[in-house]
Amino acid sequence: MTCIPSLSLDLKTASDEVGGCAGVQDSIIHIRIQQRNGRKTLTTVQGISTQFDLKKIVKACKREFACNGTVVDHPEYGEVIQLQGDQRTNIKEFLKCRKIAKDEQLKVTMVISLFFIEDHLYVCHLNSFL
Repeated sequence: MTCIPSLSLDLKTASDEVGGCAGVQDSIIHIRIQQRNGRKTLTTVQGISTQFDLKKIVKACKREFACNGTVVDHPEYGEVIQLQGDQRTNIKEFLKCRKIAKDEQLKVTMVISLFFIEDHLYVCHLNSFL
């Protein structure tokens, strides 16, 4: 995927434009893929800083990757981006090209299964295979 910026798409929130924050964030961004049913998969992105407007990021991803997506508010992880299909490499390149995160801040994992035991979420995954 080439790094072509979207036309006049500002991914920062309005409050951060006034403050003049730098573009790249400091924390780790987790990119995960979950198996749904059959061959259907779901890509989730967690840990993007609040200085970026996640809805604008999803809108740009939907347009660029030709997939559907949404922002989900998770009680434990906060706002999480969900994209249909295996978009791991696409979203990784997207975040690097837009200078939202550096390569060493992106952690790509594959979730094998999710399950709940007594209202606690347990995740089994393979670490960093991309």
